[in-house]
Amino acid sequence: MAASLLSGCAGPEYTYVRDETGGTYFKVPASWRQIDQKTLDEAVYGETESATAQAVKQLVWTTAFDAHARPSAGHLLQGSPGDEDQPFVFAKVEKLTEDAQNAVSLNELRNSSGLYVAVSEETRKKMEESTVYKGFELLADEVLPVSDGVRGVRSVFNYRLLGGPVQTFDETAYLSADGTTVSTLLIRCSPACYRQRAAEIDTVVKSFKVKRPINP
Repeated sequence: MAASLLSGCAGPEYTYVRDETGGTYFKVPASWRQIDQKTLDEAVYGETESATAQAVKQLVWTTAFDAHARPSAGHLLQGSPGDEDQPFVFAKVEKLTEDAQNAVSLNELRNSSGLYVAVSEETRKKMEESTVYKGFELLADEVLPVSDGVRGVRSVFNYRLLGGPVQTFDETAYLSADGTTVSTLLIRCSPACYRQRAAEIDTVVKSFKVKRPINP
């Protein structure tokens, strides 16, 4: 990951983040702390030394930031109890295989986080039969304007995990102009947190952009 701070008299306001190619970038408030990469990999992939995990990691770049005073990869999907809950940001850039490039659609973009928080109805219903995610509620769904050939969608939805409290997810996903890469930004917060921090979260989401890589 590449990140930089823009500083001023009052100190840095944002951390600016881009993937290893420079093709995907966004910003988060400087007070939000980055999750250790090894810890994040374990949360996302489980056994990171397995052959399957290693093969996936060759195609995928990830990073995450937590606004909580005690950052934890465990806040990615479940959050923290009560009024302590804070926004958690997960970003993923995936290089698509040839088969995946041929199959990608807007619905596939809606399911692109790879964290079992699918939005498209067909995929979600199949997942809910065999996973611990229940109580899906779609709050907003928008096909984003095409920019320089980049297509995208933004979906906001509620999900309940393991019978616990409802979580609100704000997911934006872009397909690169050449169709080879999907970039996803997923923000999780409790519904109350999401309402209270809506303007801040929207700033992060709207900073999330995809352009032609610096070093294609």
